[in-house]
Amino acid sequence: MGLLGLKNLLYYAEVHNDLARKTLLHSHHPQYGYSYAIVGINLTSMAYELMSDGLLRTHFFNTVCGRPSLDDFNEVFCYLMFEFDKFWMKSEPENVMAFGRVRDEFKQTIDAVLKFVPSAKLALDDA
Repeated sequence: MGLLGLKNLLYYAEVHNDLARKTLLHSHHPQYGYSYAIVGINLTSMAYELMSDGLLRTHFFNTVCGRPSLDDFNEVFCYLMFEFDKFWMKSEPENVMAFGRVRDEFKQTIDAVLKFVPSAKLALDDA
């Protein structure tokens, strides 16, 4: 996940610069900060797992004409990064050691959306 994770972070910074800056700023929060790159690599792994498990099939069917490309995967990563940041900040973890628990809760939330919403699409709202 290392190289792919770095490519995902680079894509996020280049294509969704304002959102990437917002999440980077949150990662430096004095109380709820987290390691931006490590979270990114973990979310790359999560996106790959979602794809391997077939949970992204409906998302890609609803959003991509033809075969999904690396950019389509990058967009899923960007969505996960932005949404995880919101989830992390909202959970107000005691410290960064809560990462595993919060990541697992986030994964359950994403799994539920993809499993139980027939028209599920993971799309960034550049707000």
